Amino acid sequence: MAFYVLKRLLAIAAILAVMSVLIFLITQILPGNVAQVIAGQFASPETVAAVAHRLGLDQPLLVQYWRWASGILGGDLGVSLVMERPVAPVLFHALGNSALLAALSFVFVVLVGIGLGILAAIRHGGILDHCASIFTYVGISVPEFFWGIVLILVFARYLDWLPSGGAAAWGEGLGPWISHLVLPAATLTFTLIAHVSRLTRSSMIETLRSQYVRNARAKGLPERVVLLRHALRNALLPTITVLAIDVGWLIGGVVVVEAVFAYPGIGRLLIFAIQHHDLPLIQASILVIAAIYCLANLIADLLYAYFNPKIRYGRASA
Repeated sequence: MAFYVLKRLLAIAAILAVMSVLIFLITQILPGNVAQVIAGQFASPETVAAVAHRLGLDQPLLVQYWRWASGILGGDLGVSLVMERPVAPVLFHALGNSALLAALSFVFVVLVGIGLGILAAIRHGGILDHCASIFTYVGISVPEFFWGIVLILVFARYLDWLPSGGAAAWGEGLGPWISHLVLPAATLTFTLIAHVSRLTRSSMIETLRSQYVRNARAKGLPERVVLLRHALRNALLPTITVLAIDVGWLIGGVVVVEAVFAYPGIGRLLIFAIQHHDLPLIQASILVIAAIYCLANLIADLLYAYFNPKIRYGRASA
C-alpha cells in the first residue's frame, strides 16, 4: 500500500505539472489586459507599457512561466496584480471558507444520500422508494443556482428566517455563523444527495440479491448484521468512487453557489480574479482546485481498498 501511495503521489505531481503549463497558457489568451486595468481606462500607451514592464508582462512566455512555476515550487504563489498583495494568504483564507462550506455539505450528502439510498433499497417498490426516485430525478435535473434562488426567496425573503448571503465571523457568535452557512450548504447538497442516493439504491438492491447475502440470511443472522456487515460494505464500493468524483463537482458548484450567495470563498475569489484579469490569482486558484481534486481521488482509492480487502495495490496478488 505504501508503494502504491508513493506512485500515486508521483503521478499527482506529474499531473499538476502538466496542469500548470495548461493553466498558464490558457490565462495568457484570456481577453483583456491587466496592465490596462491597473493603469486605468484612459491611460496612455506609454503608461500601460510601463506598467506591463514593471509587472514583467512584456517578458517571453517561457521566462514568465519559469518565474511563476519556480516560485510555486518554493512555496510562493506570487503577488496579486490588482490587490498588490501576496496571493497565498488571500487564497488560503478564501479556501478555508470554501472548505468549511464544502465539508459541511459533503458530510450532509454522505449521511443523507447514503441513508436515503439504503432505505429506498430496503423498501424497494414501496412508497418510500417511489418518493426517493422522484426526489432524485428532480434533484439531478435542476441546476444548483435554481435551488439557491428558491431558498433565498422562501427562507430569506418571505419567511425572513435566514440571511440571503455573505458570511459571519466566528467572533459574531455561533448563531450568525451557522445561519450564513445553512442556505449555501443546502443548495450544494440537493443535486449531490440525489446522485449519491440513486447510485446507493441501485448498488444496494443488486447486493441484496446476491448469493452471499442469501446465504447469510439462511444462516439465521439478524437482518441488521446482514445489511450492515455483508451488504452495505460491498454496496458502498461504487458510491465511494462517485463521491470522489462529486468532490470535483462540489468544487465547481461552490463557484456558482458562492456567486449566488455572495459567500467569500475561493469560487467568488476566482470570479473576481477573472473579472480583473489578475493572472497570478487565477493561476494559483485553479492549480489549488486541481490539487484538491487529485487528492480526493487518491483518498477514494484508499477507501476502496479498505472496504474491499481483495484489492491489493502496488503489487499483484495471486
